[in-house]
Amino acid sequence: MFPFEIKCLDHVAIRVRDLKASIAWYEQVLGLKKYQLAKWGDYPIFMLSGETGIALFPAYQDEPIVPNTKNVKIDHFAFQVTRKNFDKAKKRYDYLEMEYTISDHHYFHSIYTKDPDGHTVELTTIVVDPKKFYR
Repeated sequence: MFPFEIKCLDHVAIRVRDLKASIAWYEQVLGLKKYQLAKWGDYPIFMLSGETGIALFPAYQDEPIVPNTKNVKIDHFAFQVTRKNFDKAKKRYDYLEMEYTISDHHYFHSIYTKDPDGHTVELTTIVVDPKKFYR
């Protein structure tokens, strides 16, 4: 049934009220390194330790407020896979007749689907030289 392997947890995407304050906090408290990439514009801003970390996105201020959250929430989480396993995952999703989308993020290709509770689950594979990307 088209098995594939996950390499590691790549990132968790979170929505924050203040990008600058969050960047400072993750740098100071956890020692994460900021990656803001020109091809992606103002966000996401990745805060990484090696090849894993978090992706910061601004909270949606114009959406109805969810009580006690101010729309600050986990946006999605991503597992890193090799290109070969990315292709195997797509075959598996097709076999299981799952709905999904694929996005080209210039540095990565990603496949997105929803879990039974509606959480977005991403599988991502790097398409540039990892040694040049993860400085």
